[in-house]
Amino acid sequence: MSEDALDAALRLVRAQAALVRRFDARLGGLHGVSLADFTLLLRLAQAPGGRMRRVDLAETLGLTASGVTRGLAPLERIGLVTREPDARDARVAYAALTGTGRRLLTEMLATARETAAEVFTAPAWPPADITRLTDLLSRLGGTGLTDR
Repeated sequence: MSEDALDAALRLVRAQAALVRRFDARLGGLHGVSLADFTLLLRLAQAPGGRMRRVDLAETLGLTASGVTRGLAPLERIGLVTREPDARDARVAYAALTGTGRRLLTEMLATARETAAEVFTAPAWPPADITRLTDLLSRLGGTGLTDR
């Protein structure tokens, strides 16, 4: 069983790397962002008010706080994200989508949906298989578009 488990894990890692390359190429070529940038912006958009504390964003994305800070810096420089202080606690800062960030995220979502549709095209990927894969990845702790 351990060889099968290792084989499954290695196949998952290779598949994930291939998907990241594909999404990075499309999102980078059309919008100048990586898949990591896109997922960060998407999580911010899904948060109440379009903003989150950096520590909460890190937890949601499965990153360290410093990883989120490094990821947010270029997005802040290009005007997609801004830093907002907490009115009640000066130690707390929020990452928030800008209006430009929201507009570009709408375009990025369309690109990401097209890319996913190309990856999971029928007949190789019938809808039941996609649903099953989603369920299996969720068991491994994977989150998706509607998970928070």
